[in-house]
Amino acid sequence: MIRRLPPLAWLARSALLALCAVLQLAPEAHAARVKDLANVQGVRNNQLVGYGLVVGLDGTGDQTTQTPFTTQSLMSMLSNLGINVPPGTRLQLKNVAAVMVTATLPPFSQPGQQLDVTVSSMGNAKSLRGGTLLLTPLKGLDGQVYAMAQGSVSVGGAGASAAGSRAQINHLSAGRIPSGATVEREVPTPFSDDGALRLELTTADFSTARSMVDAINRSFGAGTATALDGRVIELRAPSSPNARVAFMAQIEDLEVAGSRAPARVVINARTGSVVMNQSVRLAPVAVAHGNLSVTVSATPVISQPAPFSGGQTVVAERADIEVKQAGGQIVHLDGGAQLADVVKALNLLGATPQDLISILQALKTAGALTAELEII
Repeated sequence: MIRRLPPLAWLARSALLALCAVLQLAPEAHAARVKDLANVQGVRNNQLVGYGLVVGLDGTGDQTTQTPFTTQSLMSMLSNLGINVPPGTRLQLKNVAAVMVTATLPPFSQPGQQLDVTVSSMGNAKSLRGGTLLLTPLKGLDGQVYAMAQGSVSVGGAGASAAGSRAQINHLSAGRIPSGATVEREVPTPFSDDGALRLELTTADFSTARSMVDAINRSFGAGTATALDGRVIELRAPSSPNARVAFMAQIEDLEVAGSRAPARVVINARTGSVVMNQSVRLAPVAVAHGNLSVTVSATPVISQPAPFSGGQTVVAERADIEVKQAGGQIVHLDGGAQLADVVKALNLLGATPQDLISILQALKTAGALTAELEII
C-alpha cells in the first residue's frame, strides 16, 4: 500500500531535498587565523651584514694574486693585533678566504641572544669546508653594530680533485654557523609603546580587512578594531605591557571566516612552474594551440681546387632550415568555478608547462581567466 503525502508535506520534503543539494554544491567556508593573515606593524625582522675572513682552509682559499682585498684585510687584521708586516711583503696564502656574513635579527631580540649566520665566499676560494670565521661585526642599515659573529663554518658539500679530475657534491662556497652570532644591541619596537597597535595584512584586500574587523569587534566589543584602508587595521589595545601581550595572543588566535586570498597565478619563467590558488576561475573559452619548431643545421663544405691549378682550398658552410608546425585543433574549455575544474580544462589542451605559460597569458588577455598573473 502506497501512502501519499499531503501537498504541503510533499512541498516541504522537496524544498528540504533541494536545500541539501545546494549545500552539497556550495564551497566550504574558509577560515584563517589572524596571525596567518596579518602582522603587527613595526614588529619585523632586520637584516644584518658584515665582511670577514675565514681561516684554516686546506689550501682551498682565495688566490691572493687575483683577490688583493683578501691580503689587505689580513694585513689590517694583523696590524690591529699588534703584528707589523714589513711593507712590500707579498703574502701567498691558500688557507684564507674573504667572505660576506649575513644574519637575520628577529623582533624583540635581546643582547646575548644567539643567531644563525650564513657565510658566503666573495673571492675565488674553492671551498670553505673546515674553515673558521674570525670575529666579524654585523651591521644594520643605519651602520650600527647589532651582533658579532665567529665560529666554525659548516658546509653541506664535499669535493676532491687530483690529476686534473674533480668531483663535487653540493655547493662548497657557502656555509652556515649555527648560533654563530651574539646580539649586542637591541632594536626598539613600537609594541611596548602606549599608543594604538596596528595590524598589516600580508595581502591588501578590503573584504579580508572588513571580515577581520568584524571578528575582532564581535569578540572584544565595538570600536576595538578600525580599518584604516585595505591593509592596515588599528587596534585599541591596553596600555600595560602584560595586558598588551595577552590581548595580542587572543587577537592572533581569532578565526576570520570567509577570508580568501585574491585569485593569482604564479609563473616561474625560468623553470616553467605554474602555481594557482583556489580562487582562480575560468570562463568558457575556445583555445587552439600548435607547436612551431624551426631547425637550422649547418654542414661544412670543402671546395678543393683542381691539381696544379694554383687555387686554394676553401671551407664553407651549407645551412639547411626546416620548419615544422604541429597541427592544433580548437578545443572548447568549459568554465570552471573550482580549481579542480580549471585544472581539468587546462589538461584537455595537452600542453607542456612552457606552452601553458603562453596559454594562460592569452586567456588573461581574452578576459577568460579571472586571476592575476605574476611572473617570477
